Amino acid sequence: MAEKRGNRRRMRDIVFKSVFQYDFHQDASVAFSFLKKESSFHSLDEETWRRAYKYLDGILGHLEEVDRVISSHLINWTFDRLTAVDKNILRLGTYELIYELDVPIEVSLNEAIELAKKYGSIEDGKFVNGVLDRIAKQHTPPSKRNL
Repeated sequence: MAEKRGNRRRMRDIVFKSVFQYDFHQDASVAFSFLKKESSFHSLDEETWRRAYKYLDGILGHLEEVDRVISSHLINWTFDRLTAVDKNILRLGTYELIYELDVPIEVSLNEAIELAKKYGSIEDGKFVNGVLDRIAKQHTPPSKRNL
């Protein structure tokens, strides 16, 4: 179980970095190339690689909706003022909360907070938690609330 959790954490880390690459280059092929390279470097197993690809494809495929949801839950802040780190962690977390029906809400929140602390600061973790908590309360499908 711990190994699977570690694989998923590594997978989210790689997906976050891939979404970051997309945000920087505005080119999906760059993001997918980065995902493939990093997945190979970190020796993701086939199941985890498929999940990583699904996440990146889902985030980019639903990007306008994900960004709109995030924007609607920012308090005294605007989407264009978000740091690249916070914006792309929120994209990953929002996508996972809304579209990945087998991932418990608490797991999505915790993993996003850990990424924010790793790549940002303690304050970033609190900020990400607040935004994603509001998103979870309004946008998470009811079936996820019992996981």
